[in-house]
Amino acid sequence: MSRVQLALRVSDLEGSVAFYRKLFGVEPAKRRPGYANFAVENPPLKLVLLEGEPGLPTVMDHLGVEVPTTEEVNAATSRLTESGLITLEENDTECCYALQDKVWVRGPGDEPWEVYTVKADSPEREKATESACCTSDPAAQPAAV
Repeated sequence: MSRVQLALRVSDLEGSVAFYRKLFGVEPAKRRPGYANFAVENPPLKLVLLEGEPGLPTVMDHLGVEVPTTEEVNAATSRLTESGLITLEENDTECCYALQDKVWVRGPGDEPWEVYTVKADSPEREKATESACCTSDPAAQPAAV
């Protein structure tokens, strides 16, 4: 099943986890230091919470589409490239405590989008909030077309 991903940078991770637990009626699918995600069935959503700076408002970090297989990531890469978008591929990358294959593009408002698949869980050796894959830094993803 494919689902949309919304990654938010939040100043109060524990408060945000409590709020989204109540909003969606589900427990987090994964918790790590500075990181939580919810795999919501209805609506189909992967909500990622990344710990941000204390006292700052919540902001969108990036958007994505989670797909079941690397083949679907590859098909998205081909489709996006053929349509004239600039893509950045990352294969076998460790991001948000998971081994992933993904492709990045930028929307017309410079918003970062990824199409990705999770291949395996990875150990707690990185802090998600410092990961290059979990950033809205323009240098980390392709420029908008």
